[in-house]
Amino acid sequence: MKGSIHQKANGQWYVAWYHDGHQHKIYRYQGDMIESRRVAEKLRSLMQSDTEKGVFRIETYTKEQWTDTSEYLTNWLESIKPSVSLATYRNYKTSITKHLTPFFQKHRIKLKEIQYDILVMLLNSIDLTGQGKICIMKCLQTCLKHAWRSQRIPNMPPFPDRKMYRIEAPEIRWISEERQMAIIDAVPERHRPIFLWLKYHLRRPAEAMSLLKTDYDPGTKSFTIHRSVSSHKQVDRTKTGKVHVIPCHSAFAPHLNDLGRSFSQYLFSCRESQQPGKCYTQHIMSGIWKAACSEAGENIPMYAGLKHSSCCQYINEKGLSLSELQSVTDHASMDSVKRYAKMEIDRKRELMERTGKVIPIKEWLETQNQDAIIKLVKVNSVGSHKEAPY
Repeated sequence: MKGSIHQKANGQWYVAWYHDGHQHKIYRYQGDMIESRRVAEKLRSLMQSDTEKGVFRIETYTKEQWTDTSEYLTNWLESIKPSVSLATYRNYKTSITKHLTPFFQKHRIKLKEIQYDILVMLLNSIDLTGQGKICIMKCLQTCLKHAWRSQRIPNMPPFPDRKMYRIEAPEIRWISEERQMAIIDAVPERHRPIFLWLKYHLRRPAEAMSLLKTDYDPGTKSFTIHRSVSSHKQVDRTKTGKVHVIPCHSAFAPHLNDLGRSFSQYLFSCRESQQPGKCYTQHIMSGIWKAACSEAGENIPMYAGLKHSSCCQYINEKGLSLSELQSVTDHASMDSVKRYAKMEIDRKRELMERTGKVIPIKEWLETQNQDAIIKLVKVNSVGSHKEAPY
């Protein structure tokens, strides 16, 4: 009989199988660790049957098979580390360590057994807001997609619909251009250019901090955005991974000559920075913005006061359409742009009142053609479906 059954000191069973002059120790059956002699005998019988049929392949039994979901999640995370940003890696690690691993250790569900009902159970067990749930489920979805492409699972299970996450879209805070400029004017003059650049070009602060002088093309008068900051480190990719080419706004163009005279390779630099090239940091910019807000009598976060406010101004103050704003901002999704179209109560009141003075009906009648009014009254008295008798 080919193959023998053994048990290790720790109680673990395995099948020792000799193939091509080498001994192979098989510890798993259909992905599960062999926990009894009965299972070991079942595995050996299957291997013997394949041999008799002439279809035996040792790789069928020795290839890596994953059933422990927690173990696979950990190994998957380390395998993708070189190909994702540091921030993405840390977010995935948090999702796995704090949420996914505890769930799959409590519920011993094999990787191939994860289906829709299990995903719903997982979703309901996550005690976070809707957006927090999305991050965790997205992590698992990416992992399962990797497992499916690697043929570790037979199919990709469907995930719960977005409505099940009960996401409440955060309200977009924004201020008028007049109030926005009051804050920027309160920024010390030597720091003002980077805030003006953010106002006029509707980009992220991390992208402005990473912008090099060589990223500006004087021929086309445009900036190429392909760098950002991830977990306090500069990376050669934007948050979305997309390269953006944006024209230089005419209101910002006069500042370019002064910025080009600095010795730093960065377009924006400040002497307070301890970073190479004296580039700005989130901490420095936030401190400058808060001080300017205090002086201007405002209280709004920097991102909301710059990008969100400028986007909302384009829609609500300057009359751009949603598609035009999407073209300016390079948003991939129209849903992201629609958030900026929500108007504040004062703006709604202004539009409602734009209809002008309400004229009493008597005064209105006196200003109209009397014959036309009489005809209208007769038609209405008889019924709109009948001709009025004259």
